[in-house]
Amino acid sequence: MHTLTLEPVTTPEQIETVAGLAGKIWREHYAAILESGQIDYMLEQFQSAAAVAGQLREGYRYYLFRVGDMTAGYLSIKPEEKRLFLSKLYVARDYRRRGVAGQALAQLEDLCRREGYDSIYLTVNKHNAGSIAAYNHMGFVKVLEQTVDIGHGYVMDDFVMERQVAK
Repeated sequence: MHTLTLEPVTTPEQIETVAGLAGKIWREHYAAILESGQIDYMLEQFQSAAAVAGQLREGYRYYLFRVGDMTAGYLSIKPEEKRLFLSKLYVARDYRRRGVAGQALAQLEDLCRREGYDSIYLTVNKHNAGSIAAYNHMGFVKVLEQTVDIGHGYVMDDFVMERQVAK
């Protein structure tokens, strides 16, 4: 596989690409974990083009994964005082289990060292066994459990996982 590059999302076209990837990836990946109504609701609230544009204005950074000239997924981060929140990390089906997430994480660690963050943390659905196993493999550990009401009768029932950044 080619080297992964992270392309900052800044244009309306890139935002639409993120929203399109989100719809495809979420419907493939979460169908066994969440009911379809919650998937639709969460996509509209958190991953639609309007939601992504709003998050960019609020200080989130989005990046498309590029492998050669192909889009392999995307991530979103939000810098905080001492740590980096990995809000989203989604890999397209054809690129899963090919080192894409690991390459993205290595680049995030470099960013953390440059910008002075001590750790990276994320939230992951408690029933998302495959992603939890992948995060464990990448050095993340569970530090907290949380249930957050996201409206419309839905909750996010998550583990918070964190990984210290090597200096």
